[in-house]
Amino acid sequence: MQIILFVDELLNHLQTNPIGCGLLVVALVIYVYQFYFYLHFIRKGAQKTQLTKQLDTTLGVSVIVCAHNEEDNLRDYLHALLAQDYPCFEVIVVNDGSEDGSLRVLNEYVLHYPNLYITFVPHGARVISSKKLALTIGIKAAKYDYILLTDADCRPESRYWIRDIMTGFQSDTTEVVLGFGAYFEKKGFLNHLISYDTLFSGLQYMGMAKCGCAYMGVGRNLAYRKDTFFKNNGFQGLLTERAGDDDLFVNKVANKTNTNVVCTPNSITWSQPKSTWHEWLHQKRRHISVSPHYSTHSKLRITVEPLTRGLAYILLILSIIGCGVGYLPWSIGIVVAGLWVVRLIIQLLIINLATNRFGLRGVGFGLVLYDIALPLITLHMLIAQCFRKRPIYW
Repeated sequence: MQIILFVDELLNHLQTNPIGCGLLVVALVIYVYQFYFYLHFIRKGAQKTQLTKQLDTTLGVSVIVCAHNEEDNLRDYLHALLAQDYPCFEVIVVNDGSEDGSLRVLNEYVLHYPNLYITFVPHGARVISSKKLALTIGIKAAKYDYILLTDADCRPESRYWIRDIMTGFQSDTTEVVLGFGAYFEKKGFLNHLISYDTLFSGLQYMGMAKCGCAYMGVGRNLAYRKDTFFKNNGFQGLLTERAGDDDLFVNKVANKTNTNVVCTPNSITWSQPKSTWHEWLHQKRRHISVSPHYSTHSKLRITVEPLTRGLAYILLILSIIGCGVGYLPWSIGIVVAGLWVVRLIIQLLIINLATNRFGLRGVGFGLVLYDIALPLITLHMLIAQCFRKRPIYW
């Protein structure tokens, strides 16, 4: 009975308050898109990969790592790559002009691991993106047909990382396999924000790839066929960009039939997060700097979500203020607030499902703060990028 009375009151207010009616219509459009985005894309990104075929372990894999002054990371993490439980693989480390003890550490490893191969970027090479050159050198040196990329500061979740990622190539049509790269969890708000940002981005690109809309991957955990790299002319067309060795390449070659996603507990890699705001913002700025070069469809898909997210919070605040000063009836404010609460519940359920699946720290109501902060930070960077002249190098 109370619900009927509330609906009747709401309908009466909509007839007599055109501003409130317009606000509610806009809110419904925004939240319908948000519900669709989370339930269609983000939920699928959190789903565990179901393996349906016996893995062909005769497929040789070349794991490629680019290293620039990574002495400590190589000492800490390289052994986890070399000790993988997979019968046919090599690890290629491309020494990209390191001036620390990286080469000494690598030479120590070579004595114990015959499947380690060391190569280098020629001294004095002048390029905008040295990492693209380093990767190209590593891929050319690879003796196997499947390339698996990670970074020097990365540690696979387990000895079965290669095995699980390679299950993504179960179909003969698969050329690209996307994995998830998490960051080590530490104390502090910055680390919580980095973890959430990384998780949400991962769920987004994995979920969209599962829906046939692949647009990016991360070089910390990305695999593709060697011939895919060369038949698409490698990084040609991307060499003038300072970043994009992972996301722009995937955006260039991936489609709904040749891309797969592997999301299993063993398929994750863990990396060292940035420890200061300056370092993290510089990293995000570098990643954002290449987004204008995504395809038009990709740009639309990844722009509409944060835009509608921001508008959802703006409408919530306007509704509260409007009801508080008596400009809007409380029935409209209650509906707008109710839509926001439903969205929050959907977020919490899906995000915490993903954290449990990936073995990450749970996200509580701090999610609201991250949800507001990240679009604002991104917007600030996009505006600042318009006035930036100095290149951002790898």
